[in-house]
Amino acid sequence: MAHSDPAFSQAEYDHRLAKTRKAMSAKGIDCLFVEDPSNIGWLTGYEGWSFYVHQGALIFLDADPIWWGRRQDVNGALRTVWMSDDRIVGYADHFVQSTIHHPMQDLARLISESGHEKSRVGVELDNYYYSAKAHQTLLAELPNATLIDATALVNWQRAVKSNEEIALMRKAARISEHVVDGVLERVHPGLRKNELVAQIYHDAIAGVGDDWGDYAAIVPLLPSGSDAAAPHLTWNGDVFKSGECTFFELSGCYRRYHAPFCRSVFLGQPPDRVKRAEAALVEGLEAGLEAAKAGNRARDIAAALAAPLERAGIERGARCGYPIGLSYPPDWGERTISLRDEDETILEPGMTFHFMPGLWMDDWGLAITESILIKDSGPAECLCKRPREMYVKS
Repeated sequence: MAHSDPAFSQAEYDHRLAKTRKAMSAKGIDCLFVEDPSNIGWLTGYEGWSFYVHQGALIFLDADPIWWGRRQDVNGALRTVWMSDDRIVGYADHFVQSTIHHPMQDLARLISESGHEKSRVGVELDNYYYSAKAHQTLLAELPNATLIDATALVNWQRAVKSNEEIALMRKAARISEHVVDGVLERVHPGLRKNELVAQIYHDAIAGVGDDWGDYAAIVPLLPSGSDAAAPHLTWNGDVFKSGECTFFELSGCYRRYHAPFCRSVFLGQPPDRVKRAEAALVEGLEAGLEAAKAGNRARDIAAALAAPLERAGIERGARCGYPIGLSYPPDWGERTISLRDEDETILEPGMTFHFMPGLWMDDWGLAITESILIKDSGPAECLCKRPREMYVKS
C-alpha cells in the first residue's frame, strides 16, 4: 500500500539508508535494530503515536529494512513506510505490557529468521525507548549473537540535513513565528497561563496557510519571575504578573520537523540588571551566529557567546545548543553534537541547531534563542525572522 502523501522522495530514503549502512560496516554491525521513533521515521517514513510500546526497524546491509511493531499498528505502517508490504511485521497483542511475555522474544525470532541469530546486532543501548528489560530479553533469546552498542549511530547520520529536510524546517519556522507573534499579542498581566497555552496550541496546530501544524516533541515552557530560574517548568493556572519576566520556549512542527524558538517578555519596567543581561546575551548571540560557520567547531559558537557574558559578570555553565530536525517526544534535540566548550565537532553546511543561550540565575531567567542553519559560507542563517530582544509590555 503506497503512502498517499510521502514526506520525502525515494532517492532521499535511499541516501539515508546508504549512509547508515556505511556506518554499520565501520562498526562491524551486520544487523541494526533502531527503536528510537525519530530514527525509525528517518529511515522508513513510519509515522504514528505508537512509541509507548516496543517497535522498531531492522536495518540490513543487503536487504530492505523491516518495520516491526505491534500488530495493531501494522495498518499504520502499511500507510506510511516506503518498503513493500512484506517488509512489515507485527507481533501479537499478548506481548503488550505483559509480565509473562516480552515483545523482544518476537523480535529475536524475526532476527533469527532473517539469518542473523549468530550475527553482530547493533542496538541503541542509551535511548529513551530501549529498556533494560528489552536488552536482557534479547540477550537471553539470542545467545549466539553479539549485541553491539549502536547508540546514536543513526542520529549522527542525521546531522547534515538534505534540501528536502530543510524545506520542512522552514515551514516549521513559519509556524514558530506565528506562535510567538500570538504570545506577544496576547500576554498581559492578569491572563491565566493555561488560557495562553490553549491559544499557543491553537496557533501551533492551525499552522500557517496550507502548512498544517504537527504536535511538537516538547510542550510549551513558560516559567515566570523566580520560576524562570528553572528552565523546564511548563504552565499552571496562575496569572501573569507585572514586574516579572517570562521566557517562552516553543516550536512549530511540520511533519515531525521542528524549529524551536525562544523569546522573553517582561511585563512592566525591567530592572537595570535584567537590561544589562539582555544586552550581553544579545551581543553573545550575535557573536555566536558569526562563529557558526562551516569549518569552525561547535565549541567556537559557545566561546563566542561566553565572551560578552563574562565581561558582564555573568557565568553560564550549561551548553548553549544542540542539533534539531525530525523528532518525537520527549525531546526535539538529536542527542549528538553539543554547543559547549569541549565539543570539537566540525560544523558542516546543512547542520541545524537550536542555538539556546538561556540565562537561568538564582531568582530569574531570560532566554532569546534561534534555530540556525549552517550555510556553505558566511554566518549561520536564522530560520525564524524576528527581532533578537527581550519584549517589554505594560
